[in-house]
Parts: sequence; structure tokens; C-alpha cells
Amino acid sequence: MPSESAFDETTPLARELADLSERKRRLASRTFPFPEATRIFTVANQKGGVGKTTTTVNLAAALAKHGATVLVIDLDPQGNASTALGIERRADTPSIYDVLIHDDDVAEVVAKSPEFETLWCLPSNINLAGAEIELVPMVAREQRLRTALDEYISKRAAEGDPIHYVFIDCPPSLGLLTINAFVAAREVLIPIQCEYYALEGLSQLLSNIQLIERHLNPALTVSTILLTMYDARTRLAFQVAEDVRTHFPTQTLSTVIPRTVRISEAPSYGQTVITFDPGSTGSVSYLEAAGEIADRGAAHGH
Repeated sequence: MPSESAFDETTPLARELADLSERKRRLASRTFPFPEATRIFTVANQKGGVGKTTTTVNLAAALAKHGATVLVIDLDPQGNASTALGIERRADTPSIYDVLIHDDDVAEVVAKSPEFETLWCLPSNINLAGAEIELVPMVAREQRLRTALDEYISKRAAEGDPIHYVFIDCPPSLGLLTINAFVAAREVLIPIQCEYYALEGLSQLLSNIQLIERHLNPALTVSTILLTMYDARTRLAFQVAEDVRTHFPTQTLSTVIPRTVRISEAPSYGQTVITFDPGSTGSVSYLEAAGEIADRGAAHGH
């Protein structure tokens, strides 16, 4: 028979469960404000394995769960964002490649995610791997995504069905696909993992963003930094989080995304963690981060 101490409210597990219950209760009673105009984020970090795609799809799903109309643009040839949103991506499926290279209308290519009624995806497929080379000789090659996206957003707004958020998932390299993403966006969201070498390459990324801002997109700004893969048991995670908050006090969200198995498992089922395990700490954390993003946009008149 288990001792009474196993159920003691002062144990770490009991405190963790109580904290999670309280966070879920707060989320259940709140609403997310919608932005006045479409907010377009590029989710970027030249360092691989920091949770870019995971962050893209889970923030998008979290906002859609709270009623926003959200479009995810999968600009990575690996197509992991499309897979996580349950979108088919065979080689013959219309994709972002056709928009960039063949001038297809975005409206004819977007697919609705089975996750939520208001969640859409402009999918990737293997053809995108050759797009970097095919874009080189094209006129206004850096502007092709922006032109197509702005036209689609205007069309949806005119039809009375506006897009509230766009999240663009980039490949980790700074090629023409990523440059197209930076030119199309107004805001940059940088996921930073709470591990060793977390800030490595960040200064280079910020320099590249400044170059884009100066020469191609003066409206671009690094608005949001999200700490991912946080392991509360380690001193290192705490130290990295402190360093990031010191360097980027206004951009860094107060919510941190924990390192959890459920977040990692969800894409293999063609789902985000928001629907795969709605009550998990990973799902709750992404919902809280999405709420912060929505609140910040309302506060700044976005």
C-alpha cells in the first residue's frame, strides 16, 4: 500500500501537476485578440535542430484553436511542416514550388489542415529542392513569394475572410528561399534552444536580417524570440534563458517550451501536439506562447 507521502502536495510531481492544472484553467477562460491586419512571421534560425518547424506548426495550431485564421507556408524542401499538419505532399501535388516558379495562384494551391477548420497550409514537396537554382535567372527573384502572398491576403480580406496570421517555415540555410521568406514577412520569430551553443550563429543571423531590412524589406523586424527545449532540471537551461533575456529583453516571450516526448512524437502521427495531446505540458506551453504573441500584437496595434 503506497504511503501517504506519495500523495503529498509538497512533492515535485504534485506541484508540477497542480501548476499544469492552473495553467490549463487560465487558458480555458481566456480569449486571444485578433490582429487588425495580417501578421506575417518568418520562423528562422540558421542553426539546425532548434525547433523551427515544431514551433511553426504548434503556434499556428494554437492560434487556430482560438479562432484565428492561420496560414503556414512550408518553404523547406523536407516538407516536415506539411507532414505535421496532415497535408499530403506527393511530387505531383500542387505546392509552394508551383507558386514560386510557375506563378500559380496561392488560392489554388493552399490545402486545409485536418487539425482545425481555420488552419491552412501552402505545402512543400521534393520539387522545391531545385527551386534555389531555378529562381536565380528570374526577374525580381527575391520578391516572388511576397507578391503572391500579398495578392492572396488582399483577396481573402476582400471576400470577408481575412487571414490573421502567416507563419513561414524556412530551411536552415540563407539561400533564395529564405530570402524570399524574409522579404515576404514583416516579423521574424527566432526559436532558440536552451542548450550549449544556443547563441552560436545568432549574430550572423541578425546581420543577415539587417541586410535584408536595409536593401529589400525595410518593414522587417525581429519581434519575437521563443526559448525551446527547456529542461528545468539543468542549470545550463536556466543560464541560457537568462542570457537570452539579457540580450533580448523585449523580444523574448516569458513562456518557455519544455523538452518533452509528446512534442517530438506528434509529427509522426501527422499532428501537432495541440491536437495529439491537448492536456500535455507541451501543448499548454505552445498555447501560452501563442496567447503572448496575440496579446503583444494587440498592444502594439498590429
